[in-house]
Amino acid sequence: MAVKSFKPTSAGLRHKDVADFSILTKKAPEKALLEPKKRTGGRNAYGRITTRHMGGGHKRMYRVIDFKRNKLDIPAKVASVEYDPNRTAYIALLNYVDGEKRYILAPLNLNVGDTVIASETADIRPGNTMTLASMPVGTLIHNLELLPNKGGKLVRAAGGVAQLMGREGDYCQVKMPSGEMRKIHHRCRATIGQLANTEHMNISIGKAGRSRWLGIRPTVRGVAMNPIDHPHGGGEGKTSGGGHPRTPWGQPTKGYKTRYNKRSDSFIIKRRK
Repeated sequence: MAVKSFKPTSAGLRHKDVADFSILTKKAPEKALLEPKKRTGGRNAYGRITTRHMGGGHKRMYRVIDFKRNKLDIPAKVASVEYDPNRTAYIALLNYVDGEKRYILAPLNLNVGDTVIASETADIRPGNTMTLASMPVGTLIHNLELLPNKGGKLVRAAGGVAQLMGREGDYCQVKMPSGEMRKIHHRCRATIGQLANTEHMNISIGKAGRSRWLGIRPTVRGVAMNPIDHPHGGGEGKTSGGGHPRTPWGQPTKGYKTRYNKRSDSFIIKRRK
């Protein structure tokens, strides 16, 4: 897996990088596993913008991903590794022996023709799924459940990997990609291995138009606005804002702690910072 760059024959190509898609084996997705994906433009049910800088972009169909991996003790063969426009990770199409087809997140070193299974007695191989209680300490994992049987919620981005560090009673200690150490119940499932597309973090967008294809609209700096529009606005000549960095609504930013979730504080052993 590598990043592909281009000869600078134009300004748009000069800084552009794309993923080397040689790992992908199929161009068209499985039609039975597609669903329409409605775009919100960052607006809520009242039509008001609640998330800025969203809108436009290429149309997409949603690929239905099996995050639960609840088809137990039934082996499946990897039919293809595909691109998914809705996420940074690649996806793999599984053909189960009973005829059903499902998409999963594709780990590194999972190839077409490989067999995977969700089972408590499965081998420690990329793509196999089991509970944390059945894994040896030190196993690299992804698509990790936060609550038993609720489906994978953690470690789902390209190149993501967590590590099972130890056990204590009903809980396992897991080191997250951010460096955070967290307690997770031993009945939660996870998939073995690191996710593919590890070079995604090194990709340079290269030009403004490519951000628009992704549905990302421009961001205007606060210091370029008037005082009525932003706390950083106004001033004679150019200023760097003056005072502490703030959002347009006056909330401090850049390092200001906004986390308030006492329910899960007890599960965090070591914070990411």
